[in-house]
Amino acid sequence: MIRVILPSHLRMLASTDAEVKLTLDAPVTLNAVLEALERVYPMLRGTIRDHGTGARRPLLRFYACQEDLTFQSPDAPLPEAVISGVEPLRIIGAIAGG
Repeated sequence: MIRVILPSHLRMLASTDAEVKLTLDAPVTLNAVLEALERVYPMLRGTIRDHGTGARRPLLRFYACQEDLTFQSPDAPLPEAVISGVEPLRIIGAIAGG
């Protein structure tokens, strides 16, 4: 069971709690988690990744186990603590402006 913590704007869009739980088969990668998340919550399609390219939206970041996973390969396996459900994968909405 993978635990994903969503930022408030995505949580409100999906009408869900801050933490969602997903069941995935191996290999558990960021892409696999995002695909499962979009399958369960189709209203999130295009909000985390671009519809056409699949690229991460610029103001979203991914964290787990006190690591910034944002710029790692989305096809790399997630940390074991995330895969086992001990630690959540956090999707964080960045704040821009000045």
